[in-house]
Amino acid sequence: MKKEIRFYLALAPDLEPIDADASQLQQVLMNLFLNAADAMPGGGSITVKSGTVDHDTIKPGLYKPKPGPYVLLSIRDTGIGMDEKTRERIFEPFFTTKEMGRGTGLGLASVYGIVKGHQGFIEVDSAIHGGTTFRVYMPVSEYPISQTTAPASETVLRGDGTILLIDDEEGILEIGKFMLEQMGYETLTSRTGEEALACYESHRDRIKLVLLDMIMPGMNGGKIYDRIKLINPGAKVLLISGYSLEGEAREILRRGCNGFIQKPFKIKELSRKIREITGPQTAPPTS
Repeated sequence: MKKEIRFYLALAPDLEPIDADASQLQQVLMNLFLNAADAMPGGGSITVKSGTVDHDTIKPGLYKPKPGPYVLLSIRDTGIGMDEKTRERIFEPFFTTKEMGRGTGLGLASVYGIVKGHQGFIEVDSAIHGGTTFRVYMPVSEYPISQTTAPASETVLRGDGTILLIDDEEGILEIGKFMLEQMGYETLTSRTGEEALACYESHRDRIKLVLLDMIMPGMNGGKIYDRIKLINPGAKVLLISGYSLEGEAREILRRGCNGFIQKPFKIKELSRKIREITGPQTAPPTS
C-alpha cells in the first residue's frame, strides 16, 4: 500500500549559530524522520519547527541545562504514538518496537548520544493515537561564526532524470525519495523484488539509475540485480546496505554492478556517488 507523508516547515530565518558536527546532526535528523515515517504506516504529516528559546523552556527535573539561549528543533508526526512505558525506554540501545529483523534499535539511542555529546538535550511527548513530538535543544555558540564557502566535497551535486529506489522499509523509501527529489531527480520506489522488476520493465527507457538495497525479503538484492541486467544489460545499479562491502555485495560488484554506498549516508555523499555513476549533469550544484 502506497502511503503519503507531507512535510510542513516552520523554520526561524535568523537562528543563532551552534557548535556542532554537521554530519552528526544530519544523522540525528535522518533517524528522527525515519522514526516518524515508521510511526505512520498509513501516511500522515511531519512538521518541523525551529527557533531560539531560553534554558528555562527545557523541562525542569529531567535536565539541568546551563543558563543561556538554546536553538530548538521540533519534529512532530501524526503517527500511532507511544504509551508511557515505551516512551521511557526509546533511547535505550537495542530497544525497538519493530518486528524481528526490521532494524537494530540503535537509531534513537544514537540520536540521544549525539545530542548529549553536543551538550544538548532531547525531550519527547507522545500519546497513543496522538502522534509524537521530539524536541532537540542545542546551546547557542559562545563564539562568532564566520561565513565560509563549502568545499566541493560538502556540496550537493544536482542532476535530472529518473531513479528507481528499491528498499523494503517504507521509512527508507520516503526519506530516500525526499533526498533524491531535493537533488533534482524524479524518483520511483518499490518495496519488493517483484514490484521493482515490474516497475523497471515498464520504465526502463527513462530510468537512468537503480538504487538497490542488498537485504530484501523474498527475492534478495543479488537476484533482483541479475534480473534487472537480463531486462537491460546496460542498466546502472548502485547497491545500498547497512552492512560493509563484503560477501554477496562484493560479488555483485564483480559481476558488473556500478557502485556501493553504506547506510546511513549523507545526501552529499549520495549525490557524489550518483554523479560518479551517471556522469556530468547540466544542473548547477547547490550547497
